[in-house]
Amino acid sequence: MTQYDVIFVGGGVMACATAYHLLKADPNLQLAIVEKDPTYEKSSTMLSDGNIRIQFNVKENILISQYGYKVLATFAEDMAVRGDKPNILFRGEGNLFLVNEANREGAQAGMRLQQSQGCEVEWLDAAQLNERYPFIDTSTIAGGTFSPKDGTMDPNTVLQGYKNKSIDLGAKYIVGDVVTINVADKQVQGVTLADGQTLSGKFVVNSAGAWGTAIAKNIGVNLPVEATMRHVFHFESKLSLDYVLPLVVFPTGLYIHHENGNHFLAGKSLPVDKKGFDFTFNRQLFTDYLWEELAEYIPEFEHLKLLDGWAGLYAVNSFDGNAILGEWPELKGFVLANGFSGHGFQQCHAVGAYLRDIILGTKPELDLSIFSPERLLTGKPVHENAHKIV
Repeated sequence: MTQYDVIFVGGGVMACATAYHLLKADPNLQLAIVEKDPTYEKSSTMLSDGNIRIQFNVKENILISQYGYKVLATFAEDMAVRGDKPNILFRGEGNLFLVNEANREGAQAGMRLQQSQGCEVEWLDAAQLNERYPFIDTSTIAGGTFSPKDGTMDPNTVLQGYKNKSIDLGAKYIVGDVVTINVADKQVQGVTLADGQTLSGKFVVNSAGAWGTAIAKNIGVNLPVEATMRHVFHFESKLSLDYVLPLVVFPTGLYIHHENGNHFLAGKSLPVDKKGFDFTFNRQLFTDYLWEELAEYIPEFEHLKLLDGWAGLYAVNSFDGNAILGEWPELKGFVLANGFSGHGFQQCHAVGAYLRDIILGTKPELDLSIFSPERLLTGKPVHENAHKIV
């Protein structure tokens, strides 16, 4: 039996970021990152749009994003391995959240909270939107909040950066499938893999993303997190821009991400989104649910060509839509990093630092106790404004 200080079940960006922070704090730690698919073909990180935004309505989520920006500013240097520096290809095109009259007050209240934390966010009324983006039909739009420093990056480079650096610092990367978390006297003891190998450890971190609910249920911990399919559609249109449009979120939750020129990505939470682990891309959903609405907001999208797209998974927290972070109150050593509901990738930097402090028992650099798993037992949800979750 191999002994470790911390074992990660799932080797995605949450595990690798946490491993990095742990080993930077204590190089003598023995860490095991267990990942069943090292290609990450179905990883939610790999299938994400790679966006990071400051526009949240819970203060701690705002602080998480601010922490993330600090990390990204020196990411290439910090994650360099033997001179090889990862280039995340960050593109600061900004995020624009459009709202109708019914949601104006809530959006402006959120903006004031963001501004109170030092965030650069401004309100654009319909006239200003018309001036900047004359191709958007603002007849049903009261205005929008614009954060110019938000943007997108290559998710795979971020994941591989953390993975390679944590391995370089001493983490053991194990290709395997955890079938059992071993428990005795309400304390985790380690894990057993499908090949029969047993790893012993004081802490086991559930960092399995959309697969995390099954991992927890294995030891009697019921998480309100469900794997939910989400589609991203790639199309070209007659609207061609010589600048990069911000990521635009419309009042219904529909969003567009401008790739370049006349190429765009679009997505939206749909009533027919499947539950479970289905990655089958369905082109018909674009015609049935998105195209007409896209054309209503941007008339030039009435004529477009759907090129391709993909389907990935959100780990949707039905309790309140926010992360579940920290040690499960009823099982010592079982640490959760689950339920990010679509905004996990951008939060990995701060989550890694927070879980480091939880595991080491040190004062948190960033207090994220508001997202403690205990709230699931006490029935105290932490809600975001629904239209901010994309």
